[in-house]
Amino acid sequence: MLKKENPARGKKSLIWLVFLCLFGFFAHSQKSEIRGIVSDEGSTVPFANIYLEGTSLGTSSDENGSYVLKNVAPGSYKLKVTVLGYRPFSKNILIGPNDKRNIAVTLVAASEQLDEMVVSGTLKAVSRSESPVPVEVYSPTFLKQNPTASIFEALQNVNGVRPQINCNVCNTGDIHINGLEGPYTLVLIDGMPIVSGLGTVYGLSGIPNSLIEQIEIVKGPASSLYGSEAVGGLINIITKNALEAPNFFADAFVTGWGEYNLDVGAKINVGKKTNMLLGINYFNYDELIDNNGDNFTDLTLQDRISVFQKWNFQRKDNRIFSLAGRFFYEDRWGGELQWTPEFRGGNEIYGESIYTRRWEVLGKYQLPVKEKMLLSFSYNDHNQNSVYGNTPYLADQRIGFGQLTWDKKVGKHDLLFGSAVRYNFYDDNTTATVAADEVVIPSLFVQDEIGLAEKHSLLLGVRYDYDTRHGNIYTPRMAYRWKMTDTDIVRLNAGTGFRVVNLFTEDHAALTGARDVVVTEALEPEQSFNFNLNYLKKIYADNGTFANIEAAAFYTNFSNAILPDYDTDPNQIIYDNLNGKSVSQGVSANIDAVFPSGFKFLLGATFQDVSQTENGIKRRQILTESYTGTWNLGYTFRDIALSVDYTGNLYGPMRLPTLGENDPRSDYSPVWSIQNIQFTYKGLKDFEVYAGVKNLLNWTPNRGNPFIIARANDPFDKNVVFDAGGDVVATADNPNALTFDPSYVYGPNQGIRGFLGLRYRIN
Repeated sequence: MLKKENPARGKKSLIWLVFLCLFGFFAHSQKSEIRGIVSDEGSTVPFANIYLEGTSLGTSSDENGSYVLKNVAPGSYKLKVTVLGYRPFSKNILIGPNDKRNIAVTLVAASEQLDEMVVSGTLKAVSRSESPVPVEVYSPTFLKQNPTASIFEALQNVNGVRPQINCNVCNTGDIHINGLEGPYTLVLIDGMPIVSGLGTVYGLSGIPNSLIEQIEIVKGPASSLYGSEAVGGLINIITKNALEAPNFFADAFVTGWGEYNLDVGAKINVGKKTNMLLGINYFNYDELIDNNGDNFTDLTLQDRISVFQKWNFQRKDNRIFSLAGRFFYEDRWGGELQWTPEFRGGNEIYGESIYTRRWEVLGKYQLPVKEKMLLSFSYNDHNQNSVYGNTPYLADQRIGFGQLTWDKKVGKHDLLFGSAVRYNFYDDNTTATVAADEVVIPSLFVQDEIGLAEKHSLLLGVRYDYDTRHGNIYTPRMAYRWKMTDTDIVRLNAGTGFRVVNLFTEDHAALTGARDVVVTEALEPEQSFNFNLNYLKKIYADNGTFANIEAAAFYTNFSNAILPDYDTDPNQIIYDNLNGKSVSQGVSANIDAVFPSGFKFLLGATFQDVSQTENGIKRRQILTESYTGTWNLGYTFRDIALSVDYTGNLYGPMRLPTLGENDPRSDYSPVWSIQNIQFTYKGLKDFEVYAGVKNLLNWTPNRGNPFIIARANDPFDKNVVFDAGGDVVATADNPNALTFDPSYVYGPNQGIRGFLGLRYRIN
């Protein structure tokens, strides 16, 4: 028998049903929306991850940086934004019913963040915190804080790295790392060692900043992976891939000295699976300035153009295939103010004129096999037509490089096997080069990164090279990483390095022609043993402050160092291996911090002792400072879209190349500093306007010296008297018994100057 339902109870159920429907409709109508634009204080940031912490609500910004979070229920949330290359963003928000909230997100570029991807330490892409080899990373944001016409100049604000000008007249130079000379520094583009010897400085000029993804610097020998030249360290310029490059970029600036620099970059799609990056750099300086009154140019006049292309091809399974090429041409000269090209190579008016033509090609191709195998290759051709006064220097250098690597993981072992071959050709017209130097050097290398425990890893590696001139060369290495906590990392690196020396591309004194070159023995490759102890601490504060603290101790001992002897016989250059040792040792520290207020800073200091000991006599190396400091301080006034950057460096005294006891120039440099300030306005869509002052202290090397260039009034030594033994005789016209010498240089002769620039970018 059916039970009759109570009418009152049925009425209550209906009321509850209607109430629940109304509540659901009301609750749905209360859903809110959050939208905005993600930017980095100047340009929008596409494909950033935006989400509400603790919920399933999330999205990503579109190609214009815009985002929308829909159907957000009323409540308190933490909005979080993350994207590779920027520091994480978070903000507490309170959302009410029917709230249409617009929240602009401003990200801070993570140019020195610990979690960036690096490849230079192990030839594998790993996060910086996981790399057993310490790698410093600098992005275009760092370069923009002190805009320069070349990466060579920009590195002046990197701790432990110093651009060294080697000639007062032609202003060519090289890069010192931890006090070691430029030939010990290997320069790479996208991991390919296309620059060495003759072309080191040219490899750091002419690449538009818009196409640079990051610059990786390894301090200390890396010969077990890269072979010869990587004894003091390496600088790897990583260019962008097409997904990260802007559609168009232009950056132009002019200085008060009359320097003009233009960078232009563009991304061009060629079909559905091919794209090309194009970059052009043009630099011009043609003003005759002689502020120190020696009738010589204070700054070399230059006319330079560089064209860079990089092609990326999409392949099945995202396999890598890229090709890049660069053409570089420069016409530079310095000398007496009245010099013109008609005096080139003569002995009437002194000038140093250098025509440089250089082209490079490099590529990477991942083999279409199941295993991860990568073929890399590069080739460069460097032609230099130079005259130093009336001495011509005509040189050709060609370097080819091919490398095949196999990346394989087996249990706790992360293995890398590699085979490489290098082709070197060098020839010039000097008496030092009797015949062209041509050699092929095959190599094999292997490394194994072993996961010992959750927080411990050990990397072991060895490289074998065969050089017909020197036989078998072995370079082992070891790297140990201890991740004490998520924010504390200790690394210990040790190993050996080697360098096969090309004497005459690295010593302009061999150009004199009046000296005979004497090699007293079969020269052995320079060899080194080194270790580096590194500690890294990262700090994340609750208020959004982020900081990196890094400290390191380093030691490198060289044997078989090859040094030229010009003193034993004035008519000869005598080369032999150093009968002793050369040592570079010291400590360094960096601290990098970013605050929510808009203030950020990067401070660095290095204390080092670089010396050579032979026959029991220890001498400090020439042109090596005992301490150095660098700083980058910045503050952003967000309300008015204005940033201020104050950058600088400080160098301690260094021993200088004087001409003997009678030379009145100081044997040591003073403490000196180059400081700069810049203001950048980012309030215009797609534009940045920047201006500032370089060398605020107006420092130049002639302070405290009677002159910089010895006998600038007689550059061809026409009035110098020599005795029968070839020594200079003191006369009334030459009381200090000097000869013409432009090599006394340790810093730029360029004084204070203003600059003004404009950047334009289309994403």
